[in-house]
Amino acid sequence: MLNLLQNPNLLEHESFTDLLWAVFHLAEELAQRKDLKGLPDTDYQHLAGDIERAYVLLISEWLAYMEHLKEKYAYLFSLAIRTNPFDPDASPEVR
Repeated sequence: MLNLLQNPNLLEHESFTDLLWAVFHLAEELAQRKDLKGLPDTDYQHLAGDIERAYVLLISEWLAYMEHLKEKYAYLFSLAIRTNPFDPDASPEVR
């Protein structure tokens, strides 16, 4: 993932760069804790904020990607919609 941040083409896409930074930050925060059990509530709240930041940015990027696929690559969009990670009943089978 660090190589992605070094790619000047991706740096032009500020929202994707923000997503990468949010994920890196969350990973670092989690790696610094020896045990996630028994943390103070304030720390859980802090981690929840970091998770929410990364998740919101991830969803935004996923939606933008879906729009791109729908516009340019209908066949890829079809599979992506059928395997939608937000649909608990998603299936790659065409129904």
